[in-house]
Amino acid sequence: MSLEAWENTFRMNGRPAFVATSEAVRSMRGHGGSVVIVSSVLATSPAPSHFSTHAYAAAKGALNSLTISIAAYYARDGIRVNAIAPGLVDTPMAARAASDPEIVDYARRKQPLAAGLIQPDDVAGTAVFLLSDESAMLTGQVIAVDGGWSVTEA
Repeated sequence: MSLEAWENTFRMNGRPAFVATSEAVRSMRGHGGSVVIVSSVLATSPAPSHFSTHAYAAAKGALNSLTISIAAYYARDGIRVNAIAPGLVDTPMAARAASDPEIVDYARRKQPLAAGLIQPDDVAGTAVFLLSDESAMLTGQVIAVDGGWSVTEA
C-alpha cells in the first residue's frame, strides 16, 4: 500500500466523521444531544483471508477512539457520542463483495444471524435507538451490528 493510498483512506473515512461530529457537538453545547459515528467491525475483527483492509481498519479504529474520547469530554455537557461498527452490509459500497460467491459464502458463515450480508435497516435501527431517549444512559460505546462477525469463526 502506498502512503498516498493510506492517506486517502484516512481522508475518506476519518475526516468526514471528524468534521460532522465537531459541528454536531458545537450545536449541541448547552442543551445536549446524541451523535452516532459509523465505524466498522473490521477495526477490531479483521478478515485477512478475504479483505486486505489495513488502512480502512486503522481509520475505523481511529473513529472508535474518537468516539470514546469525545464522549468522555462532552458527557458533562449532556452530549452522548456512540459508534456503530457494522459487519458486511448490503450497500453500494459492498457491491463487489456481494457479487463474489466466495465472499457471500464467507459472510453466511461469519454473520450467521444475517445468513449473509446484513440489511441496511438492521444498522439503521441501532442508529435510531442511539439517537433516541431510549439510550439516554449510553455514551462512549462502540456497538457491533455485525450479525455475529466479531464472535464467529468462518
